[in-house]
Amino acid sequence: MIMSWELKKFDALTNGELYDVLRLRVDIFVVEQTCPYPEIDGKDPKSLHLMYKENGSIVAYARILPPGLSFDEASIGRIIVAKSHRGTGLGHELLDQAIKASLAEYNQPIKIGAQAYLEKYYEAAGFVTVSDVYLEDDIPHIDMLRSL
Repeated sequence: MIMSWELKKFDALTNGELYDVLRLRVDIFVVEQTCPYPEIDGKDPKSLHLMYKENGSIVAYARILPPGLSFDEASIGRIIVAKSHRGTGLGHELLDQAIKASLAEYNQPIKIGAQAYLEKYYEAAGFVTVSDVYLEDDIPHIDMLRSL
């Protein structure tokens, strides 16, 4: 089994990688969570894309956004693990890799808009809640910040 982490700028993604990333994001955020919303939001071209591949297939993904794109701070979003790989610890490894990549690229605090039910998951990675619960696409969210 061949496993690898890859971090790429948008222009370095192959057509196949982009297709697989968008398909995985839509499968999880739109279909699985039954939340119709504009998944393609214009932020991908300015972001870094962290992918975990197993035998050439993307099974985990996170988008790393520069400061000023979503928040004043750098950000991490679209954190997903394929259904087939949940419960393996890959999600924790993905978040750890995304934090390291964001800090290496931007060297500043990281702010996220997290689904509220994942608060403890992000707290375990050093994030602190900095907002009240708010609805985004009819899903309860909170803003969280991780200091340097």
